Amino acid sequence: MEDFKLNLGKPLCVFDLETTGIRLGVDRIVEIGIVKAFPDGHTEEFLQRINPEMPIPAEASAVHHIYDGDVALEPTFKEASPRIVQFIGNSDLAGFNSNRFDIPMLVEEFLRVGVRFEVKGRRLIDVQNIFHKMEQRTLTAAVRFYLNRELENAHGAIYDTRATFEVLKAQIQRYKNVPFTDKNGHTDCPVVNDMEALATFSTVGNYADLAGFVVFDKQGAEVFGFGKYKGKKVEEVFHSEPAYYDWIQKADFPLYTKQVLTEIRLRSIKA
Repeated sequence: MEDFKLNLGKPLCVFDLETTGIRLGVDRIVEIGIVKAFPDGHTEEFLQRINPEMPIPAEASAVHHIYDGDVALEPTFKEASPRIVQFIGNSDLAGFNSNRFDIPMLVEEFLRVGVRFEVKGRRLIDVQNIFHKMEQRTLTAAVRFYLNRELENAHGAIYDTRATFEVLKAQIQRYKNVPFTDKNGHTDCPVVNDMEALATFSTVGNYADLAGFVVFDKQGAEVFGFGKYKGKKVEEVFHSEPAYYDWIQKADFPLYTKQVLTEIRLRSIKA
């Protein structure tokens, strides 16, 4: 396993977040762990606890064992963000359930403090989605299944990150030449040592905004994924009911969702 080398065209950052909860736009990061893999095979690690500037709920601390006192003297996300951005650089991103949680949460935090962090152009690889499609298990079970050992120090960001990185490498080796049949009946061998292919296979839901409030239809147009206009093209809704855009901007939606909708609105005005 240690000798296996990922086929990388540019660095890949495998990361994990520990947070105050799971509500985008409300909860905050308390710890981030990153393993950065380089094309030449070497890796670097980054671990930083974050002062979330809000109390950590007891139920969250019960999971990751990080308490208010543990982060009281740590930097805020705004203070830590330059180092995080610099470490990640132009890397592709990977994690366990990262497409649905970690990446949207990270982007939300950057937006909240006014730091630009572009997701477009990065391959997003979700190890959990590969695992669920191929085996239907959890991270602890994934470590046991793929690595034949127990997951130690679960819910510590750097420990979960290291485990996820090892599971990803094991998945690529285990499923080499293993066929998978999708819901449309198409069969191929999708788990290969190629980040573009892994990003495609590990994506569940063609989201325009990461959180799933805006999705792409079969023609590639952005449509609403929720509410009374679910399935309707965003541009058409904003044209017929401009007040709907204003309502969304004032409501408790993720900042990145609002940013995507603003870009669509401005694009339609210019057209």
